[in-house]
Amino acid sequence: MVSNCLDINEKGNLTIGGVDTVQTAKEFGTPLYVFDEETIREACRSFKKSIDQYYDGNGMVLYASKAFACKEMYRIVGSEGLGIDVVSGGELYTALSVGFPADKIFFHGNNKTLDEIQFAVKNNVGHIVVDNITELNTLNNVAKANGQKVNIMLRIKPGIDAHTHDFIKTGQIDSKFGFALETGEALAAATLATTLSNINLTGMHCHIGSQIFETDPFCLAAVTMIKFLQDIKTETGVTLSELNLGGGFGIKYLESDKPRKYDEFMREVSKSLKAKCEEIEFPVPKIFIEPGRSIIAPAGITLYTIGAIKNIPNVRNYVSIDGGMGDNPRYALYKSSYELVVANKASQPKDFIATVAGKCCESGDLIQENAPIQTPQVGDTLAVLATGAYNYSMASNYNRIPRPAAVMIKDGIARMIINRESYEDLVRNDI
Repeated sequence: MVSNCLDINEKGNLTIGGVDTVQTAKEFGTPLYVFDEETIREACRSFKKSIDQYYDGNGMVLYASKAFACKEMYRIVGSEGLGIDVVSGGELYTALSVGFPADKIFFHGNNKTLDEIQFAVKNNVGHIVVDNITELNTLNNVAKANGQKVNIMLRIKPGIDAHTHDFIKTGQIDSKFGFALETGEALAAATLATTLSNINLTGMHCHIGSQIFETDPFCLAAVTMIKFLQDIKTETGVTLSELNLGGGFGIKYLESDKPRKYDEFMREVSKSLKAKCEEIEFPVPKIFIEPGRSIIAPAGITLYTIGAIKNIPNVRNYVSIDGGMGDNPRYALYKSSYELVVANKASQPKDFIATVAGKCCESGDLIQENAPIQTPQVGDTLAVLATGAYNYSMASNYNRIPRPAAVMIKDGIARMIINRESYEDLVRNDI
């Protein structure tokens, strides 16, 4: 199995956190997002332990909310001592609604609206990660109007090839995010930020991409950013004391995936970073990292009920489910790979090749193509594994299909954390 929280019980059914997924599907209905709380907490603790160890306690783990955000998720990561990063007013509002400490929130985004900036400043968000000069000037004006001085970082494009999908590369010069190093844009922005009366430039931020398995791109990014901090010191006389290295750590979607242990990422990157600091005599900054997918994805699965099964001779077998791209658009977007299991036949061999089709009126509404599963029948429960990240958070109401419910497993008990949408919910804002 791709996650330690998954197993097969004596009935031959798939379990998550020790709970029978077939029974869970019957109790709560499908489609259904299911998460294992202990797996989430173990990931939080693993990251926190490694950053404490390799940066001598001078660091903080920030959960990247965009992977999966809801009230209960913020409660969990908050109780584990993590900070968070948010990328919208909605994520910020959700976090604040459960009392998440504002000083441990980093607010990202390449085009924050004036309302979002005002909301963040009013609520004393710990850091705002500034993406462009327009935002920098707007933020300074808002802070001045509120009589505040706001902590910021600048988002930097370090020019690192992350060896990942083009859609999820963010650190190269041709990206909508941040300031480029190569053009001098980043140094000019940093110099300006040090002169603004209501801005406190504390450090720099970079993020090179997502689902990265190698440590070399992270090491290179860390070294590049330390050199840039030294350049800022030389240019402005200001020694910045914080560095946010982002996230992007790869996870196991298929048995063939071989991600590095998070501890190895931290160890290798810290060695490179500290060596560069020593070489150029720059003080080691406080380090922030932003794991999202790597905390939540392995802890989640999605359960569906199999409907029509259609064989097209010498072409393919279509297996239709009661969900699809509305609750998981990642295959349509990225051709993302997943492992599939017929949950009520999990102990049986995967002897059937299926193209799993959703119920949306869209030819591209597929979850996987030509994937091995156990021989399916109408009414079986299909589990798609490692869907904790970017499934619920990217879900839509395409075709006016209500979004699924989500449950959390703890100590063998499943509890609802997000209610299933109703038809009434779909028309609630219609006039």
